[in-house]
Amino acid sequence: MNENLIAPCGMNCGLCLNYLRAENKCPGCIGGRKVNGKSCIKCGIKLCKERKGDYCFDCDKFPCERLKRLDKRYQERYGMSEIENLKNIRKRGIKVFVENEEKKWVNVDGTFCVHNKKRYS
Repeated sequence: MNENLIAPCGMNCGLCLNYLRAENKCPGCIGGRKVNGKSCIKCGIKLCKERKGDYCFDCDKFPCERLKRLDKRYQERYGMSEIENLKNIRKRGIKVFVENEEKKWVNVDGTFCVHNKKRYS
């Protein structure tokens, strides 16, 4: 895993089905994402103009309502929290966060996908 796979919202794109799948892979939020090779997907969080840095915790409104809704959905469906991820990044730094993510989600069987609960090598 690398730092470029951590989205502004705190999502680890390296755990996403769209990144892990074999065909038509998404490069992650930082790398941009094309749909059918045409237009870029526009994420309101990724494109937010109020954020002053790379991550949502760099905003005076952190956590905003949009991020809270995303976080709630991910907690309920996938058992993870973007807001907690962002708090950890702010507290410990991105390098330590990525190292901990690697330890948590990757093993000899591959990378765990939070969306379908399968491992990908």
